Amino acid sequence: METKQATARWRISSDELQCRQQQDCLQQLLPEDLGLGQSTIFQLDQDLSYIQTCYTPAKDLAVLSRIEHQEPRLMVTLGLKGHSRFTGNSGDELVFNEGYTSITTIESSIGERQYQADKPTIQLRFSVNGNWLDRYFGENKAAHLFNKNGIQLLNYQPISPQAMYAAQQLLNCNASAATKRIFMHGCAMSLLAVELNHLCEDTRSKSSAFNRKDAAMAKSARDILFAEFKNPPSVEQLAKRVGTNQFKLKKLFHHFFNNTPYGLLLEIRMTNAYRLLESRQCQVSVAADSVGYSHASNFSAAFIKYFGVSPKAIAKQH
Repeated sequence: METKQATARWRISSDELQCRQQQDCLQQLLPEDLGLGQSTIFQLDQDLSYIQTCYTPAKDLAVLSRIEHQEPRLMVTLGLKGHSRFTGNSGDELVFNEGYTSITTIESSIGERQYQADKPTIQLRFSVNGNWLDRYFGENKAAHLFNKNGIQLLNYQPISPQAMYAAQQLLNCNASAATKRIFMHGCAMSLLAVELNHLCEDTRSKSSAFNRKDAAMAKSARDILFAEFKNPPSVEQLAKRVGTNQFKLKKLFHHFFNNTPYGLLLEIRMTNAYRLLESRQCQVSVAADSVGYSHASNFSAAFIKYFGVSPKAIAKQH
């Protein structure tokens, strides 16, 4: 290990991580003097692996790694807490932020994953190959996505509520040893189906009538809903604020987000409510008020319809 004065970051090779083979997984642990941290790798089937990384380094840390796959892989990374940065020797740079899903393709790379001192980071990564993509999304899908060498960022989006729920099920898996792999595989497949839906839909059916100005308009409207979800504007007000009309705004949301303004607002509210309930153990009425519901009963009904589980169950679980 060595330090680099310019960044005051400690560097360690991935080969220096302690490996511990368990019955159903492989664990890679940080040395004790560098803080707490481990990555747990599960091979869910021959084409799908799942990596759960939980780091709280005592020092600014860079884990050096060489990634060489015999075939390209698609990586789906969910940032559940904190953030990390990957920098490659060829100049590639990716940032994995809390609350966002990053979808990348990778063939081979030499670089480092960087973590901040005393900042907990929890990330879930799912790695699939071309056979997996062709099996579930149709032949030649892999060829369409793996059209560049090195690392390529394909998509970066907020984690969907459905994927967040599946991620929490994976983190809190209490299935028996006999059924654990089946349970984890089911959660992983549900999560990937949601997060890859927009990326893998048939782009040929998309209209080409929308331009960059339309994309910026849609993003502005989305950002307003993210910032004002507790007391949101009406669709009419939202359209006026971004410089369009209700009809076109709905078309923009359908095209860019595969959703309606109200549908996205509901997604934002439910996601924030879920995080409150599972992180703070707050009362349901408090969570309801925090996301804009005047009546806890209405909130509970919406939550159950969205997640298929009651908010009380989430609060009790955590």
